This record gives sequence, structure tokens and C-alpha cells, in this order.
Amino acid sequence: MTLTVAVDAMGGDVGVGVTVPASLAFLDRHPDVKLILVGLPDLIESELKRLGRAPGEQLTIHPATEVVGMDDSPQSALKNKKDSSMRVAINLVKDGVAQAIVSAGNTGALMATARFVLKTIPGIDRPAIAKMLPSMNGTTCVLDLGANVDCTPEQLLQFGIMGAMLVEGVMKKPNPTVGLLNIGSEEIKGSDNVKQAAELLRHSGLNFVGNVEGNDIYHGSVDVVVTDGFTGNVALKTSEGLAHMVATFLKEEFTRNLLTRLCALAALPVLNRFKKRVDSRRYNGASLVGLRGIVVKSHGGTDSLGFRCALEQAIDEVRADVVRHTSEHVGQQLARIDAAAAAVCPKI
Repeated sequence: MTLTVAVDAMGGDVGVGVTVPASLAFLDRHPDVKLILVGLPDLIESELKRLGRAPGEQLTIHPATEVVGMDDSPQSALKNKKDSSMRVAINLVKDGVAQAIVSAGNTGALMATARFVLKTIPGIDRPAIAKMLPSMNGTTCVLDLGANVDCTPEQLLQFGIMGAMLVEGVMKKPNPTVGLLNIGSEEIKGSDNVKQAAELLRHSGLNFVGNVEGNDIYHGSVDVVVTDGFTGNVALKTSEGLAHMVATFLKEEFTRNLLTRLCALAALPVLNRFKKRVDSRRYNGASLVGLRGIVVKSHGGTDSLGFRCALEQAIDEVRADVVRHTSEHVGQQLARIDAAAAAVCPKI
């Protein structure tokens, strides 16, 4: 069967100016994959013509008459834009026409629409946003990154299960290690929710190593870091801000005078390798895990390279059959901790 990905061609800050070139670059690397560009046909065809390409067997256009704006509320997008490129692309996954959807559109609207159309995997209360972040040992999967501000201990447990299944399937890491983000590694630290979640994770059958701190994300101490969406989003945005500041400082220092410019020229190979390793575009693509379909969210302001990497993330999840893999394990894991959950958190 040909692997097919639906692309919300209108989503993001730029729309077809990024999604179409990225799709073409992706197909050049993956001749066994089919992409469906969903959106306003005239705009998509115009961009293809500008790039000297045309629709074909590997690249087709599926019409949609509306676009979800970056400032549209999730409720408005869900209720009033039923023929948006985002909604139509998600419907293609629901109908089995595509195995995944990638969008750089409004995050809240994408989460709300995907959850309404695709539904969650049995045993999962809420989907979460999971992202692979660079670390000293490769990558670390962190979730949730903003979908769920307040989380119960059981939901944090579910995030741990989903994150572990994602890493196991996509990164090919059997029995990945899982840590719970906290203000210290000691068991006595943290809120009641975090302490109860830690107990549930210890009895889950996952390879739970205990509490971890923010610096463990980039140390690569664990494969999966579990947290609520509020904390996770703050940690992510802080990291992005720090990376931008470091890059700015380096540029300022290397361009300060003629001597520093000469030093920069000598160090250029090292700087280029460093830039590539920390380039956020190469880690673009956050997974909306817990749904009955693969949904990948690209950063709205990314360029063609970043969106292509989000497409890579989607096809990796399709090939790993992440949804089925997660569905099979969720029931087993949750059943295993039922008795322990009753004893540890009797009021939940």
C-alpha cells in the first residue's frame, strides 16, 4: 500500500510559499510516498507552476474553500470552518484516504479539530503534544508541551505511556527510560499531583527512572520526559529563547572587529556544524499523540526545510505504526496499574 500524507497547504504564517516547496523536496527524497495538498486549488497550482512542477500521481490537490487563521479561536474553527484546509485534511485521515496529516496552522484549532474528528485512543483522556528535542545523547521526547494546562496523575501516566510508545516506534529504542519533570530528583519534592503521578508511573511497567529536572532534557538522561502542558510549554519557549540569545551573542562577538571576523572565518567549519546540530528547523514537527490517527504540528513560522522535517516525522510515525502500537499497549499498561492506582490515589 502506498503511504499517503495529507498536507494542510494553507496553514502557517506563509502558507503555500512554504508548504508546497517543502512537499516537493520531501517527495524527491521519498518516491514511495504520496502527498495530498489540501487547500485553495488556484493558490496551490500557482505555486507549483512557479516552481516548474505540476500535480501528478505522487502529488495531488484536494480542494478546500476555507482557511483557519492563526488568530481564529479553536471553537470558531471547529464550528464555523468545516471546509477549511485543516478540517478537510484531518477528514482524509479519518476516512482512511491518508495515514497522517501535517499542518503548520493554528495549534489550538488543530488540536480541537483533530480530537473532535479522530477521537482519542481508548484509555486516553486527552491528547498531548510531544516533541523530540536535541540532547547530548541524541534526542529526548518531551510531553505535554501545551495542550493540557492542568493534568491529573492518571493523565501524566498516560503521557508517559504515549511518549514511551512514540520513542520505541520511531526511534527504535526498546523499553525507553521515562522521567517525570520536577523541581528536584528526590521523591519528597513536587506537588501532590506530581507525587501521585510518580507512584502511578512506578507501578506502570514502564522503565520509569524517577523525577528529573529541566537540565536532564538536554543532558539526555532519559528518553522521555513527562510533564503538564503549562510547565512543558514554558520549558520549551525558554529553551527556544536561550538558543536565540546564544546565537545572537556569538554573531555579535564574531563580528565585533576585523580580528574577530578573521577568527570567525577560521572557525567557520566548527560554527556550521554547531549550527546544524542545534538548528530548530531540523527538529520541527510536534506529534499530537493519543489520537486515532497521526497528526503532526509544524511550527507556524518555519521555512521549507522545517516543514519538510515535519513531513519526515509524520512518515516515520506511519512506518512505525505508532497509533496501533500505542493502542495495543495502553490497555495493557493501564490494566496493570489499576490495583495500584486505587491504593495510591483512592480519590482520583
